[in-house]
Formats: sequence, C-alpha cells, structure tokens
Amino acid sequence: GISGKSQILFALVFTTRYLDLFTNFISIYNTVMKLVFLLCAYVTVYMIYGKFRKTFDSENDTFRLEFLLVPVIGLSFLENYSFTPLEILWTFSIYLESVAILPQLFMISKTGEAETITTHYLFFLGLYRALYLANWIRRYQTEGFYDQIAVVSGVVQTIFYCDFFYLYVTKVLKGKKLSLPMPI
Repeated sequence: GISGKSQILFALVFTTRYLDLFTNFISIYNTVMKLVFLLCAYVTVYMIYGKFRKTFDSENDTFRLEFLLVPVIGLSFLENYSFTPLEILWTFSIYLESVAILPQLFMISKTGEAETITTHYLFFLGLYRALYLANWIRRYQTEGFYDQIAVVSGVVQTIFYCDFFYLYVTKVLKGKKLSLPMPI
C-alpha cells in the first residue's frame, strides 16, 4: 500500500512551500491551485489515518521520520538563499520533497513487493520530478535561470527513483507484479 508517513511529509512539503499565499498574490489561478493542492494533501492523510485506517498497513510503514526531518531542518538553516523565516521554510520544503518518498520506498523494500496501482503512483511521482529536471534545463537555456537548491534537490530525488524506474520498466510494464529480488 501507500505509506502514510510519505503522505504526511508531502503535506508538510506543500504547507511550508505555499506559505507565500499569505504574503504574495500572483493570480487567482495560482492561489486556487495551491489551496487545492494543500486540500488534496491533507485529505489524503485524513483518508489514510482516518477513514481507511483499518486498511492501512501500519505494521510495514515504520520508517522513522526524525531521520529525515532533523537533517533537513539543519540543512535548511545552513544552506538557503536568505536567512528569513519564509525563505528557510521554502528551502526546507525543497529539501524535504527530495527525500519524502523514502518512507514509501522503505515500505516496499520491507514487504518485498508493491501492488500495481502503487507502482503506477510511484512512477508518476518520479516522472513528475524528472520532468522538473527537464524544465530546469530548458529554463537555463532560454532564460539563464538556475536555482541551485532546487536543481540539486531534484537530482537527489530522481536518483532515489532510478532503481524503482528500472524495476517498473522491466517488470510492471511487462504485466508482472513488482517484487524485489530476495537478498542472498
């Protein structure tokens, strides 16, 4: 199944990233989309831990979040563009997003397999990040824009997905269930 801990991390990512809703108005569209995104993130967490808690696999969703949160918080204070609360929280969101998938990948490695719907979900999450990399390359070529924090974090996140992408292409796309090789 889906890792509730990864979903909590994604909700935290978008909460800290979209705090600019209170300080900068860009457009109605931008504001509505950010609010919809936040609503979806929190509804997902509610569904996992509330409405469908009986079907949630808490026994295998055991990744310790402090192993991600403590280093990400520290790095956010050490490496950011300006030492202001909103900038540190935005930086935190970028760093956290790059590792938020780890509880999900840990859960899959613990169970040794994943349902097809879960693998499709993970593939598209990874594809979303890989497309960001393509966007950054294009923006650099056309605008000369380069965001070192976002690019490095995106590369780190994409690296975490690489092994999963390989398994997805070699197994799931061939109609097989994703199962991890047994250790020797």
